[in-house]
Amino acid sequence: MMQKKGWWILVIVSVGIMIPFMVPYLTLNPANSRVDITSTTQYSILVTHIGCAFIALITGFLQFMDRIRLKNPKVHRYVGRIYVVSVFISGILALAVVFYIENFTKATAFLTLAILWLFTCWKGYRTAVKGHFNAHRIWMMRSFGITLVAVSARVLVPVLLITYYTFNGFMLPEGRDKMIEEVLNVNIWAGLVLNFVIVEWIILNKKTG
Repeated sequence: MMQKKGWWILVIVSVGIMIPFMVPYLTLNPANSRVDITSTTQYSILVTHIGCAFIALITGFLQFMDRIRLKNPKVHRYVGRIYVVSVFISGILALAVVFYIENFTKATAFLTLAILWLFTCWKGYRTAVKGHFNAHRIWMMRSFGITLVAVSARVLVPVLLITYYTFNGFMLPEGRDKMIEEVLNVNIWAGLVLNFVIVEWIILNKKTG
């Protein structure tokens, strides 16, 4: 029961965080973008990437619901295909988004995230096709863990702000804007590491349990 409650809390928190982030892009107006836009091509890539990533988030949650996974295998497979396609589209576009990121730390984090996302999803898909369903579940857990970096990276921002402030002797030597900039350059790395540790811990516990 506690696991189910925890799962639904994760669903609510994830959707609650991502919807406000997506709203400016639903207007399809580059002026409302949260990042600097230099071309129509860049904006189109960004919006499509975000839209497909959100689809991956929702279908990913549906994939792990026992009511669908165990009682409706056909629906599970159909939703799974939508998840895979949305990840591939969003992941490939993420590789293009990297070229518009000026900060090296943030760009390498985004690149690493995109590559791992594509790789784990591909492994999850291939193991399902081959009928290796235990391996399939493990790889899809890893894939969805990376999908959730979009959530954890944002959740960790307040923690990283406090950490930055503490490491600088409870002062802001370069101002508040610089602190925020520094945090937003590393939050993807932080979210990726956190989710990796959590997912691998869950997998290890399932194997030993």
